Amino acid sequence: MASPGAIPEVRASHAHRIDRVRSNDPDPSADLSALGIQSNTETVYRSVLREGTVSVEGAASAFGVDLPEAEAMLEELRTSGLVNRSAGDGRYAAVDPRVSVRAIADRAEDEISRLRASIPALAAVFEFREELLGRRAPSVRILAGADAVGAAYNRLEHEAVEEFMAFDRPPYVLAPVNPLESTVISRGVRWRAVYAAASLDRPGSWDEITRAVESGEQARITPDLPVKLAIADRRSAMVSTVLDSEGPEAIVTESAPLVALLCGVFETYWDRAGNIPTREAIELPVDPRGPSSDDIALLAFFAAGAKDEVIARELKVSPRTVRRRTQVLLRRLSAANRFQAGAQAVRLGWI
Repeated sequence: MASPGAIPEVRASHAHRIDRVRSNDPDPSADLSALGIQSNTETVYRSVLREGTVSVEGAASAFGVDLPEAEAMLEELRTSGLVNRSAGDGRYAAVDPRVSVRAIADRAEDEISRLRASIPALAAVFEFREELLGRRAPSVRILAGADAVGAAYNRLEHEAVEEFMAFDRPPYVLAPVNPLESTVISRGVRWRAVYAAASLDRPGSWDEITRAVESGEQARITPDLPVKLAIADRRSAMVSTVLDSEGPEAIVTESAPLVALLCGVFETYWDRAGNIPTREAIELPVDPRGPSSDDIALLAFFAAGAKDEVIARELKVSPRTVRRRTQVLLRRLSAANRFQAGAQAVRLGWI
């Protein structure tokens, strides 16, 4: 009888046994990932190919797994048509891969072909809907409605290869959090966004912008923006013409002169905008002889053009406290207003 310590040793040797099977594989470089089976099940399949037939007990012993797990892997292979099971002794035998694997590959090719063949029909439906929602011109489309405007924005995101530029301001057509942005950035696209101060009015917006910056977005903020804007690769752009969350309208253009003009507008606002006030920036330790952490926080939000209510919410104080601290800071800097306070702070080297 095996000692009680034998079972853990079998479990611990599971990965070692699989590695040994792989090392004895006639062609371990063969990529079978497209078969849609787990890597451990793939290893069992290679073992069945090599041995010819395998029992559940034999697979469990060879790979250091229990009987139900071994049977599940073999049944997965059977469901895929890669092995069959004998009615007599219940052993599993490999089906000739020149038949089974080729059949799986042929089915996958058929599915991909059918999917590709459906693109024109789906595009025709979408284009017909676009015709209903907007008027077409050779290089400019006029879009009306939240669905049409939102879809066009997502399309620009998908098409961006090198650079994406955007103006962010309310009212919003799409949901606040944009899950596609991090995917676009992960492809190596440089993403720059200029936010209007009003973008911080919505609760949670500061945290969302901070997360976007952490994922790779380059962000700045300005007191106001005249339009909503998105530009992909300096090749195509969308700009709002009606700022209304219930009935937004926009134009989408690939006209080179018009896109170049919109790029120039973006760069002008980008150069004039200030950095987003991040938590790390306003919570840095400060020299006791210089500004306090409260001063740094207020100056950061002054630069962003944030309202007292927004500052109070993010600093977790009352608007009245924000106003009181602001007056104290203005007196310290001998400034008549927030703009002068920022200028004085820069002159003194506070920020």
